[in-house]
Amino acid sequence: MGGLNTMMRRFAAELLGTGLLVFFGVGVATLDFGFKFDGASIAAGVVATALAFGLVLLALAYVLGPISGCHVNPAVTLGAWLSRRISLAEAAGYWIAQFAGGILGALLLWAMFSTSPDYSRSATGLGTNGWGAVSDIHIGAGGAFLAEVVLTALFVFVVLGVTGKLGNTATAGMVIGLSLSVVHLIGIPITGTSVNPARSLGPALIVGGTALSQVWLFIVAPLAGGAIAAAAHWLIFPPTPGSVDTEQAELAEEAADRRSA
Repeated sequence: MGGLNTMMRRFAAELLGTGLLVFFGVGVATLDFGFKFDGASIAAGVVATALAFGLVLLALAYVLGPISGCHVNPAVTLGAWLSRRISLAEAAGYWIAQFAGGILGALLLWAMFSTSPDYSRSATGLGTNGWGAVSDIHIGAGGAFLAEVVLTALFVFVVLGVTGKLGNTATAGMVIGLSLSVVHLIGIPITGTSVNPARSLGPALIVGGTALSQVWLFIVAPLAGGAIAAAAHWLIFPPTPGSVDTEQAELAEEAADRRSA
């Protein structure tokens, strides 16, 4: 029973964290690029949105990190699973919680904005991702896919590194938050920056249209980036007997064995 309660707390933390990340990060993106609070300055909107995503994740990392690791991103969870830090059953629970949290966060944001007479779901949007006509630089699908893979790989690689055997828990949240801001600084003009399937799916389901038809890329590409990051991490920081990564993998396997017994 104790193990079940612990897992439920972790799933609840992932749901809450992903919902808050979407609410604040996508909320600032919508205010800047939808309501045009950036004053027609794309650079100002990019910086404000990048800081919003990074700072909210920084805060969440310190609050929820001790509970669930604060993945709040299916690509990060995929990287953790491939690195054998969590079991497949745990990863599946995280994914369900993250996508549910992303949808709930987007719904809450839409419910708030829809009370404004200046809001239009089709014109203002909800900070969705895209390529082609909806990209600031009108990038093609191939370029958008490549950008999301590379940006996610960098981000997940950093997360795995600072939470691994050589990481410093005191500064990990700061490094992770700043890394998310960095990838947004380059990614927003390209695709709006996803690097997180749960962040993309929630707003796309509400806005529909082009955003929903293109959302597959922002699910597949970040997951591919997460897998590449896990492979790179194993190559550069191979686990050794007695290491944190090895111990975490053994504990995950033991927990899975107990549940199946």
